[in-house]
Amino acid sequence: MDYLSTPLLERNDVVTLVDLLSRDPTLWRDGSLTAGEFASAVKQNKQLDPESSEAMSGIDLVTRRLVASPLVKSFSLVKRVHSVMFSKCEEGDGYGWHVDNPFSKHGRRDLSFTIFLSNLDHYQGGDLSIQSSQDSHDVRLPPGHIFLYPSTALHCVRPIAQGTRLACVGWIESYVRSSEDRLLLFNLEAGARSLLAKHGRSDELDLIYQSYVNAVRRLSG
Repeated sequence: MDYLSTPLLERNDVVTLVDLLSRDPTLWRDGSLTAGEFASAVKQNKQLDPESSEAMSGIDLVTRRLVASPLVKSFSLVKRVHSVMFSKCEEGDGYGWHVDNPFSKHGRRDLSFTIFLSNLDHYQGGDLSIQSSQDSHDVRLPPGHIFLYPSTALHCVRPIAQGTRLACVGWIESYVRSSEDRLLLFNLEAGARSLLAKHGRSDELDLIYQSYVNAVRRLSG
């Protein structure tokens, strides 16, 4: 499965975001209003008004952390982070099986991400489930962790049995459209970095880096 799961936000970042999301309950809107024609029928949650100062401050923080993460940049080859929003699911809420639209007005959706913000003991249920060819992969991560996956994947958010689940979701437009090509490049760069750490610079490693850079150039679109 072409996905990345890793810590992204520091504890202070999570505290800041949760504080922003808790300031004004009147800023939460019906989440189905931002879903596509087919997905709106299976979406039940609340989303923070994207025009509010709280949302804009949170979006700025998350975007800065994403573009500063070497692992996220290597995995996704970030061209643009866009359409970031904050979601709240309470008891009975969830988001049935769906696939993300390929575009928003802000850019192409190559990769989707969920950043978990709530403590795991603050809610039950609410797993992010990603469908593979034969089964599904359920994801429930500690606050501050990101799960990044191809936007082509069928996925859902399991119903909340108890408590409240806060999360940040959004999309990345990559310089490389194909998830298979991105994974190839990610593995190539990871291998080169490991060789550099173990053995230092060499003529052979220079050739590997040259191939990596030119492969990125060739596969970008």
